[in-house]
Amino acid sequence: MPVAEVSVSGHSVPPEYQHNVDATGLACPLPILRAKKALAVMTSGEILQVITTDRGAIRDFQAFCRQTGNELVTQIEEPARAIHYLKRR
Repeated sequence: MPVAEVSVSGHSVPPEYQHNVDATGLACPLPILRAKKALAVMTSGEILQVITTDRGAIRDFQAFCRQTGNELVTQIEEPARAIHYLKRR
């Protein structure tokens, strides 16, 4: 099954990231809460990679970024997981 990229900011390749959260196996709201905790210790402009297996995470991270003002750089949807890249505001 092919990989689907949900391009948010026009990026066609995954960006380099400084922080990572592996939320594999966690259901909503835990991936968002782990990302929020990681973003709290990051500086403005740094990129966070979040790996999720929760099927609703694509929409959850889109809503989270709209609400918090952090930039959703891109999302990559693979058959068994999704990878989200967020830029700290």
